[in-house]
Amino acid sequence: MKVNPPRPATHAAARFAAACLLTIVRTVAAADVPDPSSACAPASQSDSRRRPGVPEAQPPQTPPCDPDRLPLPHAEQLPGPEPLTNRWRIVESLGYEDNRADPYAGNNPLKGDRPVFGTDWFTGLSAASSSLLEPRQVPAGAGLGNSGQLFFSETANFDAILYKGDTVFRPPDYQFRFSPAVNYNRTRTDAGSSGSTTFAVQALFFEKHLRDVSPQYDFDSVRVGIQPVTTDFRGFLMLDQPVGVRLFGTRANDVYQYNLGWFRPLAKNAARLNDIGATVPHDDIFMANLYRQDLFVPGFNSELAVIYERNRAPGAHLVAGSETAGAAPTFASGARHDYDITYLGYSGDGHFGRLNFTGSLYYALGRESPGMLVQADTSVRAFFAAGEFSVDFDWTRLRFSALHASGDANPRDRRATGFAGLNSSPIFAGTDSSFFLHQRLPLGGGLDLKQRDRLFDDLRPSAAGAQSSSEGPGLTLLGIGADLDITPTVRISADANQLWFAAVAPLQVVTGRTGIAKDIGQDVSLNAFYRPFDTQNLILRLTGAVLNPGRGYRSLYGSGTPYSAFFNIIVTY
Repeated sequence: MKVNPPRPATHAAARFAAACLLTIVRTVAAADVPDPSSACAPASQSDSRRRPGVPEAQPPQTPPCDPDRLPLPHAEQLPGPEPLTNRWRIVESLGYEDNRADPYAGNNPLKGDRPVFGTDWFTGLSAASSSLLEPRQVPAGAGLGNSGQLFFSETANFDAILYKGDTVFRPPDYQFRFSPAVNYNRTRTDAGSSGSTTFAVQALFFEKHLRDVSPQYDFDSVRVGIQPVTTDFRGFLMLDQPVGVRLFGTRANDVYQYNLGWFRPLAKNAARLNDIGATVPHDDIFMANLYRQDLFVPGFNSELAVIYERNRAPGAHLVAGSETAGAAPTFASGARHDYDITYLGYSGDGHFGRLNFTGSLYYALGRESPGMLVQADTSVRAFFAAGEFSVDFDWTRLRFSALHASGDANPRDRRATGFAGLNSSPIFAGTDSSFFLHQRLPLGGGLDLKQRDRLFDDLRPSAAGAQSSSEGPGLTLLGIGADLDITPTVRISADANQLWFAAVAPLQVVTGRTGIAKDIGQDVSLNAFYRPFDTQNLILRLTGAVLNPGRGYRSLYGSGTPYSAFFNIIVTY
């Protein structure tokens, strides 16, 4: 066994001396470092001795505190979590009161801020009043000159929605919607005044969520009843509230949206609202469309549409023996005028860099049995194209618009080439303010050149909601416009359009006149919008429009300058 020899005593003494030296160094170093917690404390009084008659030595001054230094944190306990019955009550815990008179209160169950019953049943209620006062100088009929009129209309709209489900990322499980409207209107002319009060229903439907088809909440849903329907981005072909059934949904994380539907347009009253007291016309519309986002380039969306119309409602057509050139024709109302027309369309909406674009192309094919202007079956071949280009410069948008709806150059043959469309009131080229596009233009004999707020001059009978004709004159439009956001509450819009008939032969047949020119004239309109509260709750609108008539308009309605102006107040809750 090996035994280690004892270490010399000198080694232990050396280690003891080193430990003492290290202790002395650490003590001196600690005395030289100031205590951060006492950096702002007053200097302590020196207790060193001094000689008599010698002034006391002043202690060294402590540097002043940094006034910008953050205070030392206090170790206070954070508040603990508070249990809530459901997450919709968070707004109450934040101090938002239940204020149902304020639509922006943030805790208003009438606006869907929290469930009205159960855990996920919500409601959305709104009401609006639209008051319109419109002085105008409009034609009384072909060859009858202009008529001065003062038109007043008051419409009260209500909208009630009850739905189930969390709709932040997915459609509602169930939805019920009821949108009634009451309208009073009165027209005063030189011959007297007339008025009416009507009740309408613009929406009354039930919607059911059928299924989710992806983790991104792509879905299929069905809707039954009176519902808003548009066939394209601007509603060039159809923008209406018919009754029907619609299957709709999305695919590929909402990249594709589709619609499949069957509808019947409702008859319209004098205010162009649904007349629920009238018989539903025997007019079936079958629609299928598919939307694709970011097609060709990001930011540009496309749509393909197929719409088939089968109309068996009573219409109007030329009476036998009145087709002699130069003779004033007569029309039989309530006569047979069946037609089956299919519309094939493509529409696009979006932007290419700074250039914005929206537009549609449609081709119509089918047959009329019989035609309106000829007592024989006709084949329908017509087309329509419209587009609007715009560019934004800060608070200014400049617009250029172009439109062409084909007309029937020879209505006495058995080929109808006038594009009539369905029931459309798109916002395009100042549609709702332009004189020609906004006003009703009667021809007499029970026919209108075009009806109020309709895009197409399709020779519909004067009765509201009556059938169109594929033997109309068609329309060509070129226009420029500008939208100026002067302030967040004031917008000025201006439009100037040049209008032509695409064909005049149908007008010569209808009026019994020859020598009608294509030039309708120049239509100029100006709009001023004012939102005093910087919201949509109160909108004041002042609009004026005038038509500088061309030879074609004067040959129908004579001399004189037609105009219209209106003041509109819209109040919304």
